[in-house]
Amino acid sequence: MPRFCANLGLLWPDRPLLQRIEAAALAGFRAIEMHWPYDVPAAEVAAVARRHELTILGINTAPGDFARGERGLGAVPGRERDFQTAVRQSIDYCIDCRASAIHVMAGNVAASDRQRARAVFADNLRAAAAEAAVHELTLLLEPLNPRDNPGYFYSTITEAVSLIEELALPNIKLQFDVYHVAVSEGDVLTKLKRYMPVIGNVQIAGVPSRAEPDEGEIAYPAIFAAVDALGYKGWIGCEYRPRGDTDEGLKWMKALA
Repeated sequence: MPRFCANLGLLWPDRPLLQRIEAAALAGFRAIEMHWPYDVPAAEVAAVARRHELTILGINTAPGDFARGERGLGAVPGRERDFQTAVRQSIDYCIDCRASAIHVMAGNVAASDRQRARAVFADNLRAAAAEAAVHELTLLLEPLNPRDNPGYFYSTITEAVSLIEELALPNIKLQFDVYHVAVSEGDVLTKLKRYMPVIGNVQIAGVPSRAEPDEGEIAYPAIFAAVDALGYKGWIGCEYRPRGDTDEGLKWMKALA
């Protein structure tokens, strides 16, 4: 049976964050991950999670000006200082709420700036990893599919892994989101096997809908069997948009796992 983690960026969207944490515990989850929890004090998040005996896994770096289309700053030339501020914010939040990982969002980059952006991202990651390592935090790199995220810095596993291999830092890992991999490039099982040594977190959703994983073109029992056979010891993040009521939709867990 996989260890499922509730992604509170998408589950129970009708409730404020602290109520989402409680809902995850009542639904039987033992771990949570969040997108941008920064409007809620970390101490409050930690207290509710501790009361419900929940492990807090990852959060995302702040996206920048989301209303203007920003989706992170890690690879954006000219925004290095803003990125450093965002990383410090994430590290401080992780320390205070006892989270263990940070998804470093790369951001949108013009096609003409991609070569420069990669160098910026590498330098930013090197500095961020050094600061995160002091607190035993892992940085996660996650390519996002271009259908949902046009203009995002990277969309393929190869691009992320090339950075991980170049930097060769033990606390920079791959966030393997099955939904994004399937939409961007497919061949999910082969990629899981090939890149398992650098995978730090796995996430799931139905393809192509991004709803519950009991619909669409991905046979998730095969995914769960593969990660188990490959020796994956982490959690599987449920990062999907519920078709309706989140609790009602959780029937998929018993049916698939």
